[in-house]
Amino acid sequence: MYEFTPLGWVRHCVLHPVEGFEDLRWKKQGSMKISMVIVFLLFVAMVADRQLTGFQFNNNYVKIFNVVPLIVQSVVYYFTWVIGNWSICTLLDGEGTFKRIAINSAYALVPYIVCTFIKVILSNLLVQDESIWISAISILGMCWSIILMIQAMRAVHQYSFSKTLVSMILTLLAMLLILFLAILLLSLFQQVYVFGYSIYTEIAYRIRG
Repeated sequence: MYEFTPLGWVRHCVLHPVEGFEDLRWKKQGSMKISMVIVFLLFVAMVADRQLTGFQFNNNYVKIFNVVPLIVQSVVYYFTWVIGNWSICTLLDGEGTFKRIAINSAYALVPYIVCTFIKVILSNLLVQDESIWISAISILGMCWSIILMIQAMRAVHQYSFSKTLVSMILTLLAMLLILFLAILLLSLFQQVYVFGYSIYTEIAYRIRG
């Protein structure tokens, strides 16, 4: 096994996923701070993809910008994945802790983030006929991150390949359940707030009257 700087471990995992994530586990390496920076960069990459992609390749209406959906698609989805995977793999005798899952998951997102930035840059340099390069970069980043995520989850939980795939599918289902319950809870809080505010308004009106 090798010794790396915190950023060196990220590079090691991205370029050598099988060996890298195993080394990361056994050496108890990985930085939570770097993981949070990666998640922040995921959000920045999504903002750049929406707002800065060349007009020939951008189907979004950039004059109206709402940051909430991008936060949900990056930060919220990431933490929902970590919580869901930790919950499912606890039931399936996985060895990964919440922190290790968070670190490994963040490291696996690096190719997607890098390729998204490259795609944004190329979209401002290429013409419509060269759109195949934009698609290729996008597919490369997505597939690379998926491969890293599979290996990251396999290493952190010490699962077989098939059990890793099953746990990831169950994690996606758990994410849907968590998001559904979160939306339900927010809706309930909103209704309670509206009800409480209407009572307050009525009492205030009668007192003034």
